[in-house]
Amino acid sequence: MTSTVSAAPVSAAPLTGTDALNQLVDLVAADMLRVNETIIARMHSPVALIPQLAGHLVAAGGKRLRPMLTLAAADLCGYRGDDHVKLATCVEFIHTATLLHDDVVDESLLRRGQASANALFGNKPSVLVGDFLFSRAFELMVEPGNLKVLEILSRASRVIAEGEVQQLITANDIATTEASYLEVIQGKTAELFAAACQVGAEVAGKTGSPAKALHDYGMALGIAFQLVDDYLDYSANQEKLGKTVGDDFREGKITLPVILAVAQADEAERTFWARTMEALEQTDDDLPDAMRLMEKYGTLQATIDRARAYGDAAKASLDQFPDGPMKQSLIGIVDFCIERAY
Repeated sequence: MTSTVSAAPVSAAPLTGTDALNQLVDLVAADMLRVNETIIARMHSPVALIPQLAGHLVAAGGKRLRPMLTLAAADLCGYRGDDHVKLATCVEFIHTATLLHDDVVDESLLRRGQASANALFGNKPSVLVGDFLFSRAFELMVEPGNLKVLEILSRASRVIAEGEVQQLITANDIATTEASYLEVIQGKTAELFAAACQVGAEVAGKTGSPAKALHDYGMALGIAFQLVDDYLDYSANQEKLGKTVGDDFREGKITLPVILAVAQADEAERTFWARTMEALEQTDDDLPDAMRLMEKYGTLQATIDRARAYGDAAKASLDQFPDGPMKQSLIGIVDFCIERAY
């Protein structure tokens, strides 16, 4: 069986916004169908709670952007086999496992606008089913028999865990620097984007420069993606974000909009940030006050500006690849990720 690509017409220029997402979905539709079938098959367990809980999170939606990136990268590199489907499923399982663990750590009650797994099933089952999905992911990454792919994905799993621990260390610390913040989001978010893209090249036998280019594309895209998420926490409605606006503030998460505001704060403002973010002594008026300070210093716009810069870097990483529908789609998906802010 070979990888197939939809014959849907594609414009000569990269699309933006939801059009770019729809184009990518169309191009990888046949392979994503196989990924979804593999997800269902590999979630099976004789322990009934495992597929029940994992299925809840999978059914909650999500664009499955990361596995689509694996499929797209493999196609861009001319792959015509089956292993990319297993690797895309592996990427999705790693992502889903981290979501289960994140929601427990963050005590989140919502995920994509619906009740989180930990809210419905409890913390202990969520952690253990997350462990099960990690185990399934490792089974899948071994099956192609490619040591480089195994190295990339196992390293990504380790770096993601380190990023989450690093975020715990920097939580509630207004002395956190922009550099430290970037280290966190590179680990907890961008690393999996980078690995998802790189393994698509590696499984196609495109080692060296093509694999590095796709790694760099995924890393820059992942950073831009997380920057926009951190912006949205202070600007989007609940329906758009899938969680309550201001969750990061209430939890004392130090993200770039706060870091940039603290850096410019006067003494009274710094006292405000220390009280609300470090001591977590908050009133109902504090979130609006925090957002006014961000507006005063333009930190939300600055966050989006940085996201755009990383988006430009992601696009530039694809320069070595020949023009075509898949390259256009990968360029367009960068704009889609940033345009979520609007």
